[in-house]
Amino acid sequence: MVIEAIVDAAADILRILPFLFLTYLAMEFLEHKAGDRAQYLVRKAGRLGPLAGGMLGVFPQCGFSAAASNLYAGRIITLGTLLSVFWSTSDEMLPILISQKAPAGMILRILGIKALIGMAAGMAVDFVVRKRDPGREERHLKIEEMCDHQHCHCGEGKIWRSALSHTLQIALFILAVSLGLNILIGIVGEGSIRSALGGRAMAGPAVAGLIGLIPNCAASVTLTQLYLEGLLSAGALIAGLLVGAGVGLLILFRVNENLGENLRITALLYAVGVISGIVIETAGLVF
Repeated sequence: MVIEAIVDAAADILRILPFLFLTYLAMEFLEHKAGDRAQYLVRKAGRLGPLAGGMLGVFPQCGFSAAASNLYAGRIITLGTLLSVFWSTSDEMLPILISQKAPAGMILRILGIKALIGMAAGMAVDFVVRKRDPGREERHLKIEEMCDHQHCHCGEGKIWRSALSHTLQIALFILAVSLGLNILIGIVGEGSIRSALGGRAMAGPAVAGLIGLIPNCAASVTLTQLYLEGLLSAGALIAGLLVGAGVGLLILFRVNENLGENLRITALLYAVGVISGIVIETAGLVF
């Protein structure tokens, strides 16, 4: 059974590897061309920051959520803008769906729902913050001072080299997740896994939200693979992906010195993600 699981997982990786590389190559090119401009737009958006963050957070990978954490630590963007980026960011979900030839309609619906929730919830957060603390002063720092804390260093070196590095790292994650799923299915059965993760309106999103809290790309890889395998419901997928901010949350704890605030942000990130997933689950929405 283990040998069969290894062979199946390896075959899946070899099949998607070229598409994964081409997808990352295109995304690296876009990030190099538009990454600084996106950060500039978010910084200059003012009270409309959550709208800009929600729309722009959909496209980049972990780089933008990491940048948002740095910008928030310097009080260059608002809390609502930070969270809108976290909720909307697709991390590794987008390249995996593209490389596995998921229907374009499915991809657009998932990205659209995440962006809309991120923008609406981010605007609500900023509204509450302004009401509770109308005299809050923001400390402005030069963006150059924040860049030293970046996680990915994706702007360094040649685009193809960075794309190849991303491809190999994510391919290993997919291999590990696929192998684990194949073995788990062989032991406990597909029905049992589906029942545990998606059989109840509250349990699936709650568990998926916990997976989303993993502070690296493993979260989005795991959630996307589970959904593509038919083991995760639409509501649970959205809950996990909303909570999953890639390395953004990890960077926030590193650069923002207020531990209590970081914990409250994490709790809010999780709560909105899970509640949104429960709503989608209860409504019976599918992608």
